[in-house]
Amino acid sequence: MAERSLQEQYAPENSCWGCGPANPDGLRIRSFAKNGEVVAEWQPQPKYEAFPGVLNGGIIGTLLDCHCNWTAAYHLMKHAGADHPPCTVTAEYAIKLLRPTPTNGPVTLSAHVVDLTDDRATVEGALSGGGKVCATCRGIFVAVKEGHPAFHRW
Repeated sequence: MAERSLQEQYAPENSCWGCGPANPDGLRIRSFAKNGEVVAEWQPQPKYEAFPGVLNGGIIGTLLDCHCNWTAAYHLMKHAGADHPPCTVTAEYAIKLLRPTPTNGPVTLSAHVVDLTDDRATVEGALSGGGKVCATCRGIFVAVKEGHPAFHRW
């Protein structure tokens, strides 16, 4: 049996368009904790292109946002000594598009925490394609409390 991603392990009913395993029409990012960072591989399809052979910038933003959010949730869980990650949301993030992202092969995502408190994480991430870093991200992700619409979403 294939290894379960963070999303499949902790939020199998999540319907997020970017990372929800329960959304058959979504991107279905599969993130894995490896050696202190979180990594993923995702295969672009022509329907996600800005123009032939190049991935749309909005899709790049979604991939990095969801992947970095899961990086934050995973590390907040580990920091708290919990057995389940808190539901986290994006407080802010910035994407730098460095070069066109090719769609003729998989893209890889990597992210790591650069600052961590009890309820928030600052995460830096990168998206690579064709052996080159094509985009980077830095964001702040916050664990939500009861009363927030995202509380208990996974």
